Order: sequence, then structure tokens, then C-alpha cells
Amino acid sequence: MLVHWHRSDLRATDNLGLAKATDEDDVLPVFVFDDEVLAHGSPSRVAFMLDALAALREWYRDHDGDLCLLRGDPSAVLPDLCAEHDATGVFWNHGYSGLAQERDEAVKAALSDAGYGHAAFHDALHHEPGSITTNDGEHYSVYTYFWKKWRDREKEPPYDAPESGDLVADAGEYEEVPTSGDLGFDETDADVEPGGHEAARDRLDAFCESPIYEYADRRDDPTEVTTSLLSTHLNWGTVGVREVYAATEGAMADAPDDEARESVEEFQSQLAWREFYTHVLYFNPEVVTENFDDYQEGIDWREDDDELQAWRDGETGFPIVDAGMRQLREEAWMHNRVRMLVASFLTKDLMLDWRHGYDHFRALLADHDTANDNGGWQWAASTGTDAQPYFRIFNPWSQQERYDPDAEYVKRYVPELRDVDPERIHEWHELDDDERADLAPEYPAPICDHGDRREEALAMFKRARGEE
Repeated sequence: MLVHWHRSDLRATDNLGLAKATDEDDVLPVFVFDDEVLAHGSPSRVAFMLDALAALREWYRDHDGDLCLLRGDPSAVLPDLCAEHDATGVFWNHGYSGLAQERDEAVKAALSDAGYGHAAFHDALHHEPGSITTNDGEHYSVYTYFWKKWRDREKEPPYDAPESGDLVADAGEYEEVPTSGDLGFDETDADVEPGGHEAARDRLDAFCESPIYEYADRRDDPTEVTTSLLSTHLNWGTVGVREVYAATEGAMADAPDDEARESVEEFQSQLAWREFYTHVLYFNPEVVTENFDDYQEGIDWREDDDELQAWRDGETGFPIVDAGMRQLREEAWMHNRVRMLVASFLTKDLMLDWRHGYDHFRALLADHDTANDNGGWQWAASTGTDAQPYFRIFNPWSQQERYDPDAEYVKRYVPELRDVDPERIHEWHELDDDERADLAPEYPAPICDHGDRREEALAMFKRARGEE
């Protein structure tokens, strides 16, 4: 018998490590609540994880197996589990953060010391770190070149789920999936979407049926569901990357015209972005806390607790920024275009360290992914790989008018402005205090002037580059 150790691969379908294990022997699936990992958790992520675990356990029980749930240090728990069941070893799928790599090495050493085998597989990526490189053998730091090679590489098809006869049943320490409180977390206040493979597959099918053909033109529109909404599922592995790509290839084959096919490829390029950032993190684990791109003199970020709190609370007086921050709090998710806007606002208008934003997103996002979130934040802050040049600074007012012209998104999340004419919302920074008080007395004035802060931010980065 073999043990398959589930981590961020909470599915039975298209699970490479699980498929390889069942090819060799009967398999006992296990998930370990690791306190060292939980220390980096949050109520929203834990809520999604527990829902996904419940769905996965139900799938296993429907197929004459079970999901063994244990708590403790995996390097101690897994050898003990092997001894209890006379298992020959443990299979699992790779993690790519520094913490995941350290944990994997500790588990490998413990299993080897106890005389058990182990094997780990690259399941969350089509192309493992080190497989797409420059001519010098280095990982890419420019996405465009990575994407060209990623796009042209053959992708494996999805792997089948195990058969009922392949599975061993043991509930482990928890007959019922524990609650957030059992794990030491508060219940989330956010409306977190359902977890599990079935929910993920429903999302994927709905997206590939129609919205994917308009993705290129409409993915920046925050007012409608024009994106896949798969980010949380991809992060937790409730759907496999091969299954997603196969579905997009099916959509490509059914596309009605060249424009639709280009739109499908645009979505596939977003899948490649996820892998690009994962490769960067794998080879540079320090980027979680350090700038990828060091500036000659260092960046002299401002410190302003009041402005930082206003940003966190969605009380900046910049309507689209506040709408995004409130969506984050209410749904544990935020539209990607708005993520870029609020990140630019924090790092360029408020000139506050990107790490504040990364930490806040990590605390609230259900789809928090270390590689993708860190890459996105450092892109916005002009400190990352292939980052936004420091002199390109989003204007939140023009961005709001362009991507939310009718203020539909703003009004959805900022109720203080629901009775205000969209044109006046777009002019909010130009109104005087009396006009703002008449229109929306409960909504604040802008906490800063974008034009002034833009000039200050440019000067800050020029000093960091040694140009002033």
C-alpha cells in the first residue's frame, strides 16, 4: 500500500501524484493539518480549504475509500501513518514556495530515515521549474519570452481519477471535517465560494461555453463575470491545470472565428503568467519579503498609518479603489483589473511599501497564491520581474472612467454613492467639500491629490535609481 499526501491538490481527478500512486498499489489518501502552514493561513482561505476537503472526502467515500485527516508535523505524522498501515511509502505533489520546499525536504529525510520510500511530482504546473530557460540555462525574468516557449510546448492530457478498488479507507483523527474554530480560526465574514472539484468544473464549463470567447475584449470590465473565476480553485488544486487547459483547447476547437480563437489564447496566456511567477518564486524564494529588482539607493517608502488604514478600509475617497477594497473584504476576492489599480494606488499614490498590500491581500484573499500575488504586487510596485516601469503610474480617475463608466462597479460596493450621478462620481476629486457633502455626506473626500503624488512618486523612484 502507498500513501498519497494531499496538500494544495484537493481533488481526485487529474491529480498526477495520486494517479502515479494508484498505478503502483492501493492508496490511502491523507491530508495533514500542519500548524506551521496554518500559521500563515486566514479565515477565508481556511473556510475554502475545509469546504474543499469535505467535498474531496465525500468523493472518496462514494468510491469506497476515505480521506484520512490528521494534525501535526508531516515529518512525524507520515512515517507513523506508514508504520500503522504497513505502507511502503508516500507520494505527493510539489510545492514551490520556500516554506513548501523546506517542508518537503524534512518529510523526505524523515521517511528515508524510517525506511519508507517517497516520490514527488510536478502537478500544479504544465512545465516544471528549470524546464523553460534562456539560452544560458537561467529562468526567465521577462514574461514574453517565457510565454512563447510555454505556448509551444506540448501539454499532457488530464489524468483519470482512481477506481474504487484502488482506495483504502481510514478516516484518521477526524470522523468529521473540523471547523475553522477547531483549527484556531475565526469564521470568515466574507462570502467565500464553494470548494471542491464539482464546483470548479461547473465554473470551468460555464466559462468555456461562452465568456472565454470575449475574454480578450472584456476581461478588464469589473462589472460583469467576464473572467473564469477559477483562481481560488487553481490555488487550492480543486481543478487540475491539465483539465483546465484541455477545456480551453476544446473551446479553441469550437471557436466560431479567429477573434474568438485569439481570445482563448489570451486566457491561456494568463495560465502561463501563473507558471511564470511560480518559476520565479521557486528559484528566488526570498522575493516573498525582498524586492526582486534592487534599486541603487533603495526606495524611501513613506510611512503613514492613517493612509494605510484608509486604503485597507476602502475609505480613501477614490471610489474605484474603495470599491475594490470593499469587494475584497466582502467576497475574499477582487477583480484583476481592480487589483492592479488598488496596488498602484498604494505604492504610487500613497507611496507605501508593497509589502503592506501583499500582507493585507494574503490575510483576506481566498485565492491567495504566494507566487502570483507576490509577482503582481512587485509588478505594480516596479520592483519585480518584468515589472511595470516606475514612470507608468495608473491614474485612478481615468481608469475608473474607462473601466467603470456608469459607476456600476463602484455603486455595487460603495453604497454611499449609489444615488450619485456617475459623472459626479468621476468628478469627485474636482468637487468642493460642500458639493460632496450634498451628494454623499457619508463618503470621504480624496485623501490625497493624484497629480501631486504622481510627481512625488517619480522623484522617489529617481532617487532610488541614483538619478537625483
